[in-house]
Amino acid sequence: MPLHKINSLGILQPLDLNVGYFSYRDTGMNIDTIILGIATLVGLYMAANIGANDLANAMGTSVGSRAITLKQAVLISVIANLLGAVLAGTHVTETLRKGIIDPNLLAGTPEKFMLGMFAALLAAGIWVHLATVLGQPVSTTHSIVGAVVGFGLVSVGFGAIEWGKVVSIVISWIISPIFGGIVAGGIYLMVKRKILESECPGESAKRYAPFLVFLVFIVLTLSLIYKGLKNLHLNFSFQNALLIAIAVGIFAALISRWLFGIIDFDSKECRFTIGAGGHLVTESLFAYLQILTACYVAFAHGANDVANAVGPLAAIFAVVKTKTVAAQVPVPLWMLAIGGIAVGGGLFAFGTRVMETIGKNITEITPVRGFCAEFGAATTILVCSRMGLPISTTHVLVGSVVGIGFVRGMEALDLRLVKNILISWFITLPFTMILAIIIYEVMLHTFY
Repeated sequence: MPLHKINSLGILQPLDLNVGYFSYRDTGMNIDTIILGIATLVGLYMAANIGANDLANAMGTSVGSRAITLKQAVLISVIANLLGAVLAGTHVTETLRKGIIDPNLLAGTPEKFMLGMFAALLAAGIWVHLATVLGQPVSTTHSIVGAVVGFGLVSVGFGAIEWGKVVSIVISWIISPIFGGIVAGGIYLMVKRKILESECPGESAKRYAPFLVFLVFIVLTLSLIYKGLKNLHLNFSFQNALLIAIAVGIFAALISRWLFGIIDFDSKECRFTIGAGGHLVTESLFAYLQILTACYVAFAHGANDVANAVGPLAAIFAVVKTKTVAAQVPVPLWMLAIGGIAVGGGLFAFGTRVMETIGKNITEITPVRGFCAEFGAATTILVCSRMGLPISTTHVLVGSVVGIGFVRGMEALDLRLVKNILISWFITLPFTMILAIIIYEVMLHTFY
């Protein structure tokens, strides 16, 4: 049934619509602009949910082990996320995530593409919010991908979906946690045997500290400079990045060796000596290393996952501005910055539940175990990215925590919680697909 308006004479007349761009000519009301305004709010909502769920994963082990407080975690995450989004976040985002749909199929109907991006953004935000309320860590990237597949099914058809890409995502559910668990569990087993179970854990921690610092700085430096700082246009080859990382690692190791050489561990006035057997020396060392790795993971979230919120928003913005569909659209710096801040705000407002899941409920986390989980996750992300394997940061970190619990013994794991987390992962794609289809169809029949 056509829409109507009442003219100045009080007569009911059909409303003239420009359905191509949703412009109400006779009223001066521009629907695509209204959708852009609403999409901006939904984008901020999605960004906050990313902070409450994804970023809570990064900071969960640090807060759970009491290496830092919640307020400190929020402050660190806001700064690291903002830096990650601005320095390493891409300024050209793939509007159709992971190449799942050919954008040329929607070139003639930009209004459908705009509604589809809006539906994907809202569907993913609702799912991540629901998972956060339930305390379940899920992948925000997979949430967006599932939502894009959903609107793609009803807008361009089943055959137009790149199902091979979808299958690779499903495979990542297996690859990510297993790799993370093996690496983190292996690191924890080594630390346990060489340091925790030694006759003097404090002295052993002091002896192995330079080597651990060396490894940490190699992984973090390599992760940052090898295809990391996109916006600074520092395009190092892998070999050059590795040489720089090794140099930074050696320098950091020498500094740590000097610092531990001047600290008097036997002095009763030194807080490092409190506790039997020097265990607090060990925990203090790993607490600092854990905070360092957590900062990196938070930086990586800013670089990669802020795009899950601002990417679809940038796509909608481009359609409103150009009335065309492009495979890649520019993402304004201010949009990345606002997204990064919103992510940190979401952690503060809603992130407690997921942080408790990661930092307390799966298995008991101490600074040593938290460091092994964070460092194991960072190493796995670097190696798998280098190999071109599809991974999820969330799944890697959860797998790392589970791997540490497995090394401690099955009784140290909450297997019921692990099962629920796995179920939430497998629900992510179908839930966001169906929800995006519903939102898309409702909006399409309302405005078109």
